[in-house]
Amino acid sequence: MASQTEKKDIVIIGGGIIGCTSAYFLTRHPAYDPLKHKITLLEASKIAGGASGKAGGLLGLWAYPTNIVPLSYRLHAELAKEHGGEDRWGYRRIHCGQLSAKGRKLQSAGATNGKLAKGESVSLNKRDQKALGKVVAAGLPKDLNWFAPESVQSYYEMGDPATTAQVHPYHFTTSMAELAKDKGVNIVLGAVSSIDTANGEGVRSVTYEDKATKETHTIPASDVIVSAGPWTRRVYPPAPISAMRAHSVTIRPSKPISAYAIFTEISLPPDFGQKDTFLKSKRPHGKTVTPEIYARPNNEAYACGEGDHLVPLPKTTEDVETDMARCQDIIDYVSSVSDELRDGEVTVRQACYLPNVEATSAGPLIGQTGVKGLLLAAGHTCWGIQNGPATGKLMSEFLFDGRAMSASIGSLDPRKVI
Repeated sequence: MASQTEKKDIVIIGGGIIGCTSAYFLTRHPAYDPLKHKITLLEASKIAGGASGKAGGLLGLWAYPTNIVPLSYRLHAELAKEHGGEDRWGYRRIHCGQLSAKGRKLQSAGATNGKLAKGESVSLNKRDQKALGKVVAAGLPKDLNWFAPESVQSYYEMGDPATTAQVHPYHFTTSMAELAKDKGVNIVLGAVSSIDTANGEGVRSVTYEDKATKETHTIPASDVIVSAGPWTRRVYPPAPISAMRAHSVTIRPSKPISAYAIFTEISLPPDFGQKDTFLKSKRPHGKTVTPEIYARPNNEAYACGEGDHLVPLPKTTEDVETDMARCQDIIDYVSSVSDELRDGEVTVRQACYLPNVEATSAGPLIGQTGVKGLLLAAGHTCWGIQNGPATGKLMSEFLFDGRAMSASIGSLDPRKVI
C-alpha cells in the first residue's frame, strides 16, 4: 500500500474528462490532505476543449468495458445527486434504441442548409391513421414521435431509464474541474513538453510552456497521470494511443422532442444530397448511413456521424479543423428522417478527436506504466464521458492505496502493451 502520510506532488496531464475526474476523486479520497498533497492539472488549451466538450454524453450500463462500466454508471448517479447534476450538467435518465429508416430526398423534405426553406411552413406533424399504423407496425414507442412515419421501418429498444442516462459533456467536465479546484487543485493552462523519469527510474518533474506567457516552467512531480486523450502519445511516446476525427452538430428542433438516444440506420435514396449549397459534400454518400441522435434537455438535439483519419492530429484542441461538408452531411441525414430536425435551427458545427488504443485489447489503458510514479489513463474511445468517473476513482486509488480497489481491471493494465 502506498504511504498515505508522505508528501506528494501530483501532476495530471490533460484537462479532458479523465484528467478532471482524476483531479476530483483525488481530492475526495480519504487520504487526501491539501497540506501534504499538491495536485496540478496541466491543460494545453482549455478545459473540455476537445472530445470531452463535444461528445454526445451518453451513459449506459450496456457500454464497455464491462469491468468499469457498472462502477462508472453508479458514480454518475451519485455525483448528480451530490452536486445537483440534473441542473448543473443535464443529468437525466433516458431511453435508447436502434431505428432503421428510409431517408427521404431533401428536395421533397423541404430542407435548405439544415434550416427551414424560405416561404415554407413548419410541419404540424399531424399523423393520420395510415401513418400511425406504420409507426405501430414498426414498434416505435408512442412518445418517440419526432421521426417521419413514412420513413420508419423498424425499432428496438437498447436501453431504458434504468440502464441509460446522459449528461452534457462540456458542463459535466468543467464542473468536475471546478469542484476539484474548490478542494485545492491548481489548474494551469500550459502544454507539456517533457516528463523527466530519470531514465526510467521514476518521475522527477514535468516541463511545460505556459499558454499565456510562453515561458517554460519545470515543476517537481512524485506522481504523474497521463490522461491527454488522443494527444497522449505526444506526451508519453510509448503509449499506443491513436486519434480519429469525429464531426457533430447540435440542432434546436422546431418543437420539443422526447428523451431518447437513437442509433440510426438510414437507407438513402439515389442521388441523395443538397445540390444548391456550397456545403455539399464532395464525396459520394453511402447507400446506408448511421448517424446517432441524442435528445438533450432545453430543446436541443445532438447528432454525430462517422469518423475519419483525413487530417492528422493538430497541436492542440484549438487547432482542430472542422469540415463543414461533413457537418452538412449529418444535418442532411437526420433531416431526411425527421421534420423536427429538418425544420430546426442548426446551432453548432464542430469536430474533435477520439483516442483509440492500438493494441489487441480494446482499451482503455488504466494503471501503472512500469515507470515508478507514472500512470496512464487513456484510450477511452467514444465512452470517455461514460467511464470518466470510474477511471478517476481508480486513479485516486492507485495513488493513495497503491492499487485499484473498486474494480478488477487487470485486463486494462498498460504494462501489457507498453
